[in-house]
Amino acid sequence: MNTFIQKNKEKIKGILNGFDRLVIRGNLRFLSTVCGMNGYFFANNIYLKDFAEHVEKITKELKKAALEEANTLCRPIQYLPSSGVRKEKIAKYILERDNIHEGLICILTSVEPCISFEIYRNRKEKRLELQIRQRKCLHHYHYWIDPVFGFMNARIQTWFPFRIQICLNGREWLSRELKKHNIGYIKKENCFIWLDNFEKSQQLANKQLEISWQQEMNRIAKKLNPIHDEIFKDFPIEYYWMVHQSEWATDLIFNLYNSLKKLYSQLITGAIVAYSSNDVMRFLGGRTLTQSFKGEVISNIKKRPEGVRIKHQVKANSIKMYDKQGKVLRIETTINDPYDFKVFRTKEGNPNGEKKWLKMRKGIADLYHLSKISQGANNRYLESLAQLSQDKMIKEIIEPICKPTKLNKKRIRALRPWDIEDLKLFHTVNNGKYIIQGFRNRDLLCSLYLNKEYNLKDKKRISACITRKIRLLRAHKMVKKIPHTHRYLVTKKGFRIITFIIKSQNITLDQINKLVA
Repeated sequence: MNTFIQKNKEKIKGILNGFDRLVIRGNLRFLSTVCGMNGYFFANNIYLKDFAEHVEKITKELKKAALEEANTLCRPIQYLPSSGVRKEKIAKYILERDNIHEGLICILTSVEPCISFEIYRNRKEKRLELQIRQRKCLHHYHYWIDPVFGFMNARIQTWFPFRIQICLNGREWLSRELKKHNIGYIKKENCFIWLDNFEKSQQLANKQLEISWQQEMNRIAKKLNPIHDEIFKDFPIEYYWMVHQSEWATDLIFNLYNSLKKLYSQLITGAIVAYSSNDVMRFLGGRTLTQSFKGEVISNIKKRPEGVRIKHQVKANSIKMYDKQGKVLRIETTINDPYDFKVFRTKEGNPNGEKKWLKMRKGIADLYHLSKISQGANNRYLESLAQLSQDKMIKEIIEPICKPTKLNKKRIRALRPWDIEDLKLFHTVNNGKYIIQGFRNRDLLCSLYLNKEYNLKDKKRISACITRKIRLLRAHKMVKKIPHTHRYLVTKKGFRIITFIIKSQNITLDQINKLVA
């Protein structure tokens, strides 16, 4: 990212990183299984034959309690006959019409599909059984101006197990913090086009990660279901909160309106032409394409009223670039499926245990890791964009690594960029799966000698050979060692040179002749 900013420093006023849209879901995990629901019935002395009567009674009480605030404040309660109606549009219309600055705006209700429970009469076994079924039930959508998060909404399923979905916006939250700290700003939609103090604004944005998310989500849950503690007084249970969708945005705010226009058209053209599927995988810190990969890697361009947007998608996760309000370049990483990423953490339920590279979880406990993964993706994308327009000569880029160098006073040979052996090494260390956690000697052994059969003696010999290859890359500052580990990461210099070398393999002589003509 620094390279891109350095190249355009005269045009860029400032940078802002932080969450844009966040969708958080709450689930009473123990009640999501038949076994858990049976435990609830046992604790409350309820028989399965009384299931329907009990759940209908609880649902009726929940609806009454949830709508009480709206009735007290005389706020609209509107039933929507179709779940496909744009609810946010209705809520914002009511917000402007009634000139609301704090508190509840409205409650919209709609019948929508849900996962719930149903009694099944097993005639063969001659008994009643509780089963999980796809059903439909009434959902409440609450829209309000929150004292912490600003304009937001939350939905609750009025049937067991009372699942919750909360939608909020990080930029909306930040605007309220800027007001509290008397920092001037101009905001259009969910985008800041001017900030009085970028450094302090970023410091405030960083505090999003310091919020007690569990506590805040529980506060909102009680707003949606005021009688939660009463329902579960004999069977205490709390919500488990998961990040269903996160959008982490890096905004580069340019000095003047339309100063971005010419540059953006070049970036869009270069990104759609130059980036292959493996590049997209690398941006998102995932594996490169192999026969075992199951999923889609898609890049597409879409024209919107505000401008042109390019989107690169790997299965459920994506990275987007678009211009906003004529002067903001936004790079945004959206993560819907965090299991494709690994983070250095302890196992769940063992906070004092040994840290290992494990799959990232959906729980809000990994929200910090989620932000770092997303910021890393944005940085890699911007760094790659900077390489699309190189004003350096090929000789300047390649020449330094084509000369012998020294490491710990020992002479190390020059790299041979277009030699088959060195080129294969470049491709291997540039693999997307090594972007975040780095690579080890054994990883390169598996990649470089995948189809070779070797015994223990051969394995030691090959391992020593790979050690020499890693030393070669370290000497030329193409990779660096991660402290206190046996892992290595590709450096910015290494990424820049390797990307250039790999791209140059696909240039034909005809293309070169046209460029120099």
